[in-house]
Amino acid sequence: MRSFFKNVLANIVAIMIIVAIFFMFLIILVAASAFSDSDKATVKENSVLTLDFKTNIIDSPTEDNSELFNFNEKEKKVLIYDMLEAIKKAKTDDKIKGISIETDGMMAGMTQLDDIRKALEDFKKSGKFVYAYGNSVSQSAYYLGSVADQYFLNPAGGIELKGLTTEILYMKSFAEKYGIGMEIIRHGKYKSAVEPFLRDDMSPENKEQVSTMLNDLWSGNALKMAYSRKIDTALFRTVVDSLYGIIPDLSLQHRLVDRLIQKTEYDDLIKAKINLKKDDKLNKISFSKYISSYSEDNLKKDNQVAVLYASGAIYNGEGNDAIYSEKFVKEIKKLADNDKVKAVVFRINSPGGSANASDEILFEMQQLKKKKPVIVSFGDYAASGGYYIAMAADKIYAEPNSITGSIGVFGMIPYFKEIANRNGLTSHAVNTNANSNMYSPINGITPGGITMMTKSVEQTYKRFVHFVTQNRKKTFEQIDAVGGGRVWSGTRAKQIGLVDELGSLNDAINYAAKQAKLKDYNVATYPKKVSKFEQLFKDMEEDEISTRFIKNKIGKENYKIFEQITNPKLQSEVMMEMPYQVKFN
Repeated sequence: MRSFFKNVLANIVAIMIIVAIFFMFLIILVAASAFSDSDKATVKENSVLTLDFKTNIIDSPTEDNSELFNFNEKEKKVLIYDMLEAIKKAKTDDKIKGISIETDGMMAGMTQLDDIRKALEDFKKSGKFVYAYGNSVSQSAYYLGSVADQYFLNPAGGIELKGLTTEILYMKSFAEKYGIGMEIIRHGKYKSAVEPFLRDDMSPENKEQVSTMLNDLWSGNALKMAYSRKIDTALFRTVVDSLYGIIPDLSLQHRLVDRLIQKTEYDDLIKAKINLKKDDKLNKISFSKYISSYSEDNLKKDNQVAVLYASGAIYNGEGNDAIYSEKFVKEIKKLADNDKVKAVVFRINSPGGSANASDEILFEMQQLKKKKPVIVSFGDYAASGGYYIAMAADKIYAEPNSITGSIGVFGMIPYFKEIANRNGLTSHAVNTNANSNMYSPINGITPGGITMMTKSVEQTYKRFVHFVTQNRKKTFEQIDAVGGGRVWSGTRAKQIGLVDELGSLNDAINYAAKQAKLKDYNVATYPKKVSKFEQLFKDMEEDEISTRFIKNKIGKENYKIFEQITNPKLQSEVMMEMPYQVKFN
């Protein structure tokens, strides 16, 4: 018996030691992580600020979900606001002699690329150089790099310059073949989020809106590239249509690039530009390191303009990888009660989502507006629910390439009666009332359920339009005419009165400060970035691990379709959501 108790005690002590070692190891990791995050870089003389392939430009701090145990992350995530401020600072920084763009692909949205282009054009007014170099260059990377004084291409490289396209997967016949039923309720002939489940081809209405939007986006971008490269617009169209950029010699012949050289030759060329000898070391500094060199100098002041970021789809509940109403409402209330915050810029980059969650957020933003100026800035997307939550704004800024509007509502209820019956499965229910079993995954939705869902969709649409009419100071008929689920470019949204001004996040911040009568102020971001320690426990949740696994396997876009069919929350909700995303790849 004594040996038994000794063994038990020994095991308990061993477990306690292991647990203690684990927590000590965890503390060391978190401390090391915090140290690495706060490591301040030093800018050397004759430095060149460099945008390389490791830089991932993000719109919101909530998108920076780095792994706790990954200290060797290849991608350095840089907030678009910080990047623009870095370019502005580099313009007058004597240690920075120029900017080099050395990336074949850009992990950034269209509006972000536009803002960086504008900032680089302003930077060039200082007399400092902007050069670009590429190997196999994506369209988005070339769009940014074309603003450079000179563009250099590897002799064995190429530029994927081809225009914009949107390809939509239609699943009506697939669902019928495998016995998947889909009850669809929508308002608006343009509300095409559910169209892939209703038909096997693109409707004329959807083709019209997609064509208008893509041409709006591409025409502006093509004009900027042609102007920067001093190419006639008609010739530029021929170059794009013919895919001349893929062949290096044709890229040079049609002035897409200035020279075909190797990377080492490019570095030597920059050295000569800043009067260094060929054997001297070229001091390149990344944007993330440059930002860290001075970011701590921005002391917090009592007067703040808060930038509240709403990035991702909109859901009920709590979470970190999107806009979750319960958590987001808490952030809004904090800003309302924070006396240091004198004005709020609501930065929206969302295709929409849950109608109920969007309504919760809009209500709290309306309460915030009663206390402080609320200025809205649209990023890549402010569509459907993403547009709805903007309706508390004193003023709305959109970028020319912001995808805006999609004022429409839908409900989608999948059921699996046919596939279940084929495999010998039937379902029978006993009810106390006519619609007790309103929705069954096997038998679908009852006629009474369809009637009420239809009324709910119509009521939600009317509520949507009501808030838009209040904010935009237009009649129901005027908004309904540009609504119906249709999406617009930011340029077109300004013309039809869905936004007030075309401008950047900085423009919105400056206007917010002016409205609050601030001359000396600090820009603060909310919600705050999730700490490494919080990230650890978030990653340990079973649902989070399985979600990440599926997303990695099938891709984010396909996961969205998968979620629409499998997520019970989405099946029972009325949705305000945009049907697709447009990327400038």
